[in-house]
Amino acid sequence: MDRKSFIRNTSLGALGLSLPLSGSGSEKKSSIDKSLSTPDDIKITNVKGYYFKKAHFVKIETNAGVSGWAESDGANKKFANLYIDKQLKQYIVGKDPFDSEGIWHEAYLKGMEAGVAGIHPGTLAGIDSALWDLKGKLLNMPVHKLLGGNGKDKIQVYGSYSRSKGDDYMSPLEMAQKAASFIEQGYKAVKARMGIRQENVNPYPDNEIYQCIKEIRNAIGDDIRLMVDFNNGYLPADAILMSKRIINDFNVYAIEEPVFQQDYLGLRQVVDALDVPVMAGEHEYNKWMMKDLITISNVDYINADVIKCGGITECRKTASMAHAFGKQIMVHNAKPTLATAASIQLLASIPNGATFQEYAGKRVDQGYGSLFHLFDNYFDFADGYLTVPSEPGLGLIVNEKAMEKNGKTD
Repeated sequence: MDRKSFIRNTSLGALGLSLPLSGSGSEKKSSIDKSLSTPDDIKITNVKGYYFKKAHFVKIETNAGVSGWAESDGANKKFANLYIDKQLKQYIVGKDPFDSEGIWHEAYLKGMEAGVAGIHPGTLAGIDSALWDLKGKLLNMPVHKLLGGNGKDKIQVYGSYSRSKGDDYMSPLEMAQKAASFIEQGYKAVKARMGIRQENVNPYPDNEIYQCIKEIRNAIGDDIRLMVDFNNGYLPADAILMSKRIINDFNVYAIEEPVFQQDYLGLRQVVDALDVPVMAGEHEYNKWMMKDLITISNVDYINADVIKCGGITECRKTASMAHAFGKQIMVHNAKPTLATAASIQLLASIPNGATFQEYAGKRVDQGYGSLFHLFDNYFDFADGYLTVPSEPGLGLIVNEKAMEKNGKTD
């Protein structure tokens, strides 16, 4: 039996009964256009973006009445829709959604003059992951099964939060209370992000950071795994001094991004000096940058971000490359909806996911509460684990009526 006959018999024939399709409200179960007898008849008809205060979402429409949804990098959300219309859409509309590899490469390579970081890979990431969501819905399968599932039905996560509070920082006591709240929910690990940033490099005096880690460790006890993200805030020598201090005093498990994101040799100095894992990768936006991060800096964990690094397609290649170098993927994931969905699907398909993965919780605070009404379901969380969704596509069911009503498309 050839590919067309197989897919027609196993998937398209069942679409009318089981496929969640787009509609005026939530994604509905409906019949596919009967004139589309094979997957090769399905074409992309439109790409749309919707931005909110804390997120940017992408919708890919088809002539089958089936839509794919995903999240892109929200850092450039006010310009992303214009970038889709003026740059990326020309490489996508009219294409077969199953040709997502070719779509990615044409769009990426022809759009590189817009930059290797930021709006170009970040917006393409949303498009790519939306294509995977679309393909999953067309074939009535979760994305991790299309990618080649690794057999995991749940992913262990750690609670992640930032010291930043508007234009100010949380106090050490506030940091400790936040960490303790994650443990009360069942998390077995937390990561405190110090929010120093390169523009505040080598903060002095920096005893406040030391006190934060001290209070957090006192609040969560000795058995919880504690990670610290310096957010690029030190030069190598100071990063080594501060890291060793908190590692020795408070049993810190790992250090993330201790130096400026583009200083690979400086990062290597820190890696070589510390006896605990060092993590980085959220500021690497393609497989080539990831190659340099691995071969030059030799970090222990690769924090690939599916909404920054070109989407599921590119992050899966990063995972394969990391696997060959004996590195694990600990996804960077600060967004609680479709970015989390794409991250889970990726992690449920690769052999080298780390023990713990980043998850900031449902986060009804910090401005994310307004996003959850855009979806008719959410992830199951229990005892520190997220269940891998079994729904077709990425696993979140979009309420399209709410998305259209509240999202900005200009």
